[in-house]
Amino acid sequence: MEDTITHSEDGILPDTLDIPVDVALQIDDHTTTFDLDIPPPQIPVELTEDASTDTTTSEASSLKRSKPHDETDEGWQTVDRRSAKKSKKDKKIPAPKSSNYPSITFNYNAKLQSKIALDSLRNLILYIFAEGTAPQWVSISQRPQFRKIVAIMVPGLEEAMFKQDVDFSTYNDLPLDGHQKPRVLTSPDDYYPRLLKKDELPDILKDFADMFPHLWPVKTPGNEKYGTIRSPLGTMLTAPVDKPKEEKGRGIQPAKEPKGWKDERTRITEFLTMPEDFQANGYVLHPACIPAERRKNYQDSEGWVHTNVLNLSDRDVPEEEIQQGSITAGREVLALDCEMCMTGPEEFSLTRVSLVNWDGTVILDELVKPYKPILDYVTRFSGITEQMLAPVTTTLQDIQAKLLQILHPRTILVGHSLDSDLKALQLTHPFIVDTAILFPHNRGPPLKNSLKFLTQRFLKREIQKGVAGHDSIEDAKACLDLVKQKCEKGKSWGNHESQGENLFRRLTRVGKSYRANGGVEAKGGINSGKTSAMVDWGDPMKGAGAASTFPIGCKSDDEVADGILRAVRGDSISEEIPFGGVDFVFARFRELEAFQGWWNRNSDLMPPDLSGLSLEACVQNLTQRIKRVYDSLPPCTGFIVFSGSGDPREMARLQAMQAQFKKEYNMPGSNWDELSVRWTDRENQELKKAVGVARNGIGFIGVK
Repeated sequence: MEDTITHSEDGILPDTLDIPVDVALQIDDHTTTFDLDIPPPQIPVELTEDASTDTTTSEASSLKRSKPHDETDEGWQTVDRRSAKKSKKDKKIPAPKSSNYPSITFNYNAKLQSKIALDSLRNLILYIFAEGTAPQWVSISQRPQFRKIVAIMVPGLEEAMFKQDVDFSTYNDLPLDGHQKPRVLTSPDDYYPRLLKKDELPDILKDFADMFPHLWPVKTPGNEKYGTIRSPLGTMLTAPVDKPKEEKGRGIQPAKEPKGWKDERTRITEFLTMPEDFQANGYVLHPACIPAERRKNYQDSEGWVHTNVLNLSDRDVPEEEIQQGSITAGREVLALDCEMCMTGPEEFSLTRVSLVNWDGTVILDELVKPYKPILDYVTRFSGITEQMLAPVTTTLQDIQAKLLQILHPRTILVGHSLDSDLKALQLTHPFIVDTAILFPHNRGPPLKNSLKFLTQRFLKREIQKGVAGHDSIEDAKACLDLVKQKCEKGKSWGNHESQGENLFRRLTRVGKSYRANGGVEAKGGINSGKTSAMVDWGDPMKGAGAASTFPIGCKSDDEVADGILRAVRGDSISEEIPFGGVDFVFARFRELEAFQGWWNRNSDLMPPDLSGLSLEACVQNLTQRIKRVYDSLPPCTGFIVFSGSGDPREMARLQAMQAQFKKEYNMPGSNWDELSVRWTDRENQELKKAVGVARNGIGFIGVK
């Protein structure tokens, strides 16, 4: 039996208490000491909350013996309530199923307009642990009570595996092409989660019903039109740009230096477009970009000319010839911009060309008369009118001849989407700096920012105003100024916005703590930062995991499961991870991905040898690992499992085919009949369907 110490307003202990103790208790702003010189008790002592003392059980745990009772007459340490409150531990875990227990629930009355995006899972984590708008697709109750969140990515996990009658022995025999979707059960119009019923699941997946209430159809960001899909891992581990509230709804805002930003002066040669970037951005390759042994097999396309560069090494400038601190590095930098008109359906012809030096001097600005009749002067964009071109006799060949005299191996051409300008000029040059590539779109390629937007955001000035259309000299100077700014500030300038912020870094920076988990009673909690761990195959330090508090590298899924539990619990004697573990854990199981053939061939990791394993055994092992993790999680832990994407294999095959076609087609002297790969509308439609399949993933959301 435990006795209780209480205190009355007159400072006298109740007559019923005969337990001796030397202890100090704070009442209001004063400290009252009771000194009872009688033998120490042999039973535990507990302090309970009383209206007059306002002393809680948690404070009692802060009263510790400082010395044995027989060594001093101060047998108990005096603890002031204020210092006790500062060292207060986490609040008591609420009872399961109580009104204080945290939950993530779905309301079937909610009107979903589409499948939840993969971004939504990331934003759910941010909302619970940091900040952001509350999700509309689920209800979060008792958000301050969440102690931890564990998110596990499982590529290869598919919706059709959760059918009761699924036959795993023939599962991989189902069609993989883009015409059928045998592994996507949810129709495009069915946005709602599927209730997990244990008796309707395969035996090896029944444990999922114990951990999660629903299977959620999840859409991975991508674009069927352009045949692309965003990286699921990158999507989850990249938080959206944190915009100040006062900037919202005020149009394009000037770019600001991120907190802690330091300029890194960089030579312009560091921003040269590489040959592989030429192909991805639609450039026609200069012969110098083609290996010498293959160069002789290609003939120049009719009307095309190439600058006088034999090899890429021709651009090199001896270091002793470069002025110290020069960002042009001994090169001549010229900005090029052209204006075009329409001479046929989707056919553009050159009408004006402008060339501006690094110091802003105009060295060429001429109007050009197209050979073909002009169908549309596109004056609203080009600024060119019929009256302007009427007296012009300069031809495309005249301009080509002038440019071949001006451009040399140490010339760098600067421009915005220069592939279009060079195609209009029917000219190639191997040394290009393209501002559309330097300042990527926030949704990734093939989307590009407009020059007008970049000029507003980074240069704080307006171009292309009014109805007069573009001014090629003004546009060329804007490109030069953007490149100069990039050189002054460094490679990361303008990229942080498109890439967003690393999720681990965001949680460290603005992670919130509440009274329930060690914070203060302030409304909305306090910014105290959240610790994190990235548990993945290989070395997490090579990717986004480098920003986590504790990156944990693994060589198997069993090691990943062990790493998750270590991160959640912490090390027993705090060798590295403090006892009690981290707040957020992100991990990835990859053995099912390897078995399904989804393993990224570009990875520097070797996939595991699973030759002796069946798909059923692989899925069963995965379920057991996830259940093991779930069973070991402490109460009030959010738990998320997601596939990341659907089957990407057909999409990857068609994308590789398209890339090969573009590479061959853009070679000088390419002949359609001699291409090893053909890309027609049929292949284009197949790619769209394959991307649609790859974008369909699944997810599971629960609370332990």
